[in-house]
This record gives sequence, C-alpha cells and structure tokens, in this order.
Amino acid sequence: MAFLNMLRKRLFGLILVVVGVSLITFCISHLIPGDPARLIAGDRASDAIVENIRHQLGLDLPLYQQYGRYMSDLLHGDLGTSIRTSRPVLEDLKAFFPATLELAVAALLLSVLVGVPLGVLSAVYHNRAIDQVARTLAVTGISTPAFWLGLGLIVLFYGQLGWLPGSGRLDEGLEPARTITGFYLIDSLLAGDIPLFLNALEHLILPAVTLGFVNLGVVARQIRSAMLDQLGEDYIRTARAYGLSRWAVILRHALPNALIPSITVLGLTLGDLLYGAVLTETVFAWPGMGAYVVKSIQSLDFPAVMGFAILVSFIYVLLNMLIDLLYRVVDPRIGEVN
Repeated sequence: MAFLNMLRKRLFGLILVVVGVSLITFCISHLIPGDPARLIAGDRASDAIVENIRHQLGLDLPLYQQYGRYMSDLLHGDLGTSIRTSRPVLEDLKAFFPATLELAVAALLLSVLVGVPLGVLSAVYHNRAIDQVARTLAVTGISTPAFWLGLGLIVLFYGQLGWLPGSGRLDEGLEPARTITGFYLIDSLLAGDIPLFLNALEHLILPAVTLGFVNLGVVARQIRSAMLDQLGEDYIRTARAYGLSRWAVILRHALPNALIPSITVLGLTLGDLLYGAVLTETVFAWPGMGAYVVKSIQSLDFPAVMGFAILVSFIYVLLNMLIDLLYRVVDPRIGEVN
C-alpha cells in the first residue's frame, strides 16, 4: 500500500514537472527577441511570405492558444516539428540521444570511480594531507566551468601534445558500426571492430573527463560526509573490537552504509550530466542533444528547445522515482516508515 501511494505521488509529481517545465520554457522562448518565420524565410523575403510562414507554424495565434495546441499534441506523444530541421522533434531527439547518453554514462562512471575512493580516503584520513588534497580537488571540480576546462584540455592534449582528438565521435572518414544501441563503444565491440572501438574511445576521453570532473567533487564530498558519520557509529567500534582489520571494517561495513544516503546524489548526477552536456558537447563538437539544442536556440526553434527541456526533465523525475524504489530495496525500513 505504501508503495502504491509513493508511486501515485511520484506520477502526479511527474505530470506537474512536465507541465511546469513546458510552461516556463514556452514563456522564456517567446520572450527572446527575434522572429523564427523571418529566420526561415530569409532577410530578403517579402512580408507576405513571412506572414504565410507564421500562419503555417501557428505563430500568428495568441500565446495561450499556441501553448494549448502544444500541450494537446504533447498528450498524444507529439513534441512538435522542428523549425530548423523540419523533422519531428521526437525523431531528432531520438537520433541525438544515444550520443548524449554515452557521454553522460562515461562521465558518471568517471565521477563514481574517482569520487567514491576520493571521498573514502578523505574521511579515513580526516584533517590530514590526503584529506586536504581531496577536498581541494573536490572544490576545484565543483567550481571549474566546463567550457573553460574543455578548452584547456583541447589546447593541451590535442593542440600541444597531439595525444587525443579534439572533436567529434570518430575520425573523419570513419563510419560507425551498425547501430544497435547507439553507443559507438558498444556497437563497435558487438561488430568485432577493435580499431573502431579504440578510435571512439579516444574521442570520448576528453569530453567525458570534462563533464565528469565537474561532478566528481559533488560525489566526493557526499561520500566523505556520509563516511564521517558512519565512522563515528558504535557498530564500527564493535567491529574493530571483534578483531577485524581497519580496512575490512571500512570497506565491508562503513562504506555500504555510507552509500545508502549517497544514492540520491549518485542517481540524480546522471540527470545533471544530461543537462550539463550542453556546454561540453558544444566545446567538443559532440553530436548529441546538447549541440542540437544550442543550434535550436540560435535559430529560435521553440519546439526543439521545449522538447529537449521536457525530455530531460522527464528523465530527471523518472530517475528520482527509481531512486526511491532502490532505497526500499537497499533498506526495507524506509518503506515501513513511509
């Protein structure tokens, strides 16, 4: 019963978020100076042609009618038609989503694989040199702008050292493997093409490091805080009294319990990475949703911008729901309390 109540609340919250995001995005997009119809027609087009395009796109209707039509289409799974590409926005997002998700997952793995050990070491060696270094690295990651870090990595590893490529998902002239998952790394492995896999991996390193480093600090600080709380608990002293080694207690007892309150941060980090990929994809010319929405903003492509915002917001709320379910699996007492 508690589970069903939680599910109903989350589904209701999902609807509110979608409506709220669509309304805010719609208002902001229409406050931006410029005329999409004029951009489509060109500067030399006559006023009659521009007005005809405005009528075809429904831009001559009052704003509340435009929003009403958009929400009606949204209820039927239609995100509208892109003004810039003349394709359904949903089809565009489906085409660009795998590239963004591959980048976001790679950045999340980097954040977790580096951030969790960093947070553990920072807590275990509290107020020592390792703790100071870890905290400094975490603060640096949180405060470093992604576009600045990305440009710096390109200049160093592509421009100066020539070790890694600076843009794109593959070298020019290379064709991706047959699309199965949309992840170049996985698809190339499934096709048995190791050189293609290595080439895709080389292109993924710099953008993944850029995107992951910004969120690494968040993960490290959360793990550090949770570990410090656990290390002060009585059961830790009891485990040590039974003769368990220090690191056995830390890894087998303290860390699993510290991960429970960290699940929210780790899970929602993926949603943050999808939004944060906008700047990273622009810097590295990564052909994902971020680059797509930037071009759409420049073209005043309202349906594309709104479609992107709604999709990522939907994923964010869905992740939040899955995290609640995961809490109940990890610690059933949470479900009993609720």
